[in-house]
Amino acid sequence: MDLYFINKPNLDRLVKSLSKTYKIFVPVKSDNSRFYKKIEEGLRDSVIGEIRAVEPIKSFYFPARTKIAEYFSKDDSDKKEKPIAIIGAKSCDLASFKVMDYVYAQEPFKDPFYISKREAGLIISSDCTSYGETCFCVAIGIMPYPTEGFDISLSEVEGGYVAEAGSLKGEKIIKEYFKLFQSADPYIEKRDSNRKKLKEDLLEHVKKSKIPSKDSIQPAFKNKFDSSLWEEVAKTCVECGACNMICPACHCFILMDQKKENGFERLRMWDSCLLMSFAKVAGGANPRKLLAQRMRNRFDKKFNFFPDTIGRFGCTGCGRCIEACPGKIDIREVLSKLEG
Repeated sequence: MDLYFINKPNLDRLVKSLSKTYKIFVPVKSDNSRFYKKIEEGLRDSVIGEIRAVEPIKSFYFPARTKIAEYFSKDDSDKKEKPIAIIGAKSCDLASFKVMDYVYAQEPFKDPFYISKREAGLIISSDCTSYGETCFCVAIGIMPYPTEGFDISLSEVEGGYVAEAGSLKGEKIIKEYFKLFQSADPYIEKRDSNRKKLKEDLLEHVKKSKIPSKDSIQPAFKNKFDSSLWEEVAKTCVECGACNMICPACHCFILMDQKKENGFERLRMWDSCLLMSFAKVAGGANPRKLLAQRMRNRFDKKFNFFPDTIGRFGCTGCGRCIEACPGKIDIREVLSKLEG
């Protein structure tokens, strides 16, 4: 794909134009954390670079609560909303689409809600310009800058951004607003050096965690499948499900019927594989009664099932689960113990 340069005022103009078609969300900073916020008046308070936002990108395409059916209802209205455009999405979130697309956009069961949001939406991603203490994406082969899964990607340089189209939709937008862009030739070397430095710094950072090499994680997990490691890890787990909810690649759900004033509605809600009720079936049987079994299942899905199924981990190295866990369970420490 060709590269272009867009300065910051022109990017703001582009976003204002796109807001006529899309509901636009960008990261903003609060108390040293970044959160997605819907914007109406350009990028004034946004943080395009830095690190990923607190909430995972899945919350836009696979919301925590989705109405999937309504029955015995007098409300037949069909409200159509603008599609979503996300600006500033990071590589770890884009990597989660490989898992989510496999689960919700493949035969034989395609999810029309997820697919419609993915097809209609726009993703303008951006390079990380720093990393957080819990970040470890490079340890599992994901770069701190987007390599796929975006419509347009932005790499911050002095005065603006090197822009790269990653899809036909992105190319179309750049062509439509071509006057806002200029040649990227003077900025490409700086973009590449910025990426190289951050990658090297992050590699040094993750060395402290002693995570096994990417290719040895799955074999190491298999060797530890029947070990006492999972009882040890589960000791401080309080079964809150925070790690599942905050993970960009966790995708399990439960269906629930709810009465409303004019009828009933069926909701799809996020679920957690660490909850006692998750695997329980009719009659009360539960193949994973023990918390240690459920903990192992979580790691099995991420580091064994998905590598076999799609050739990628079901973990993106974003580190959100570490920050969210009240039991102080650190996924990096667990991975380091696989080879112990």
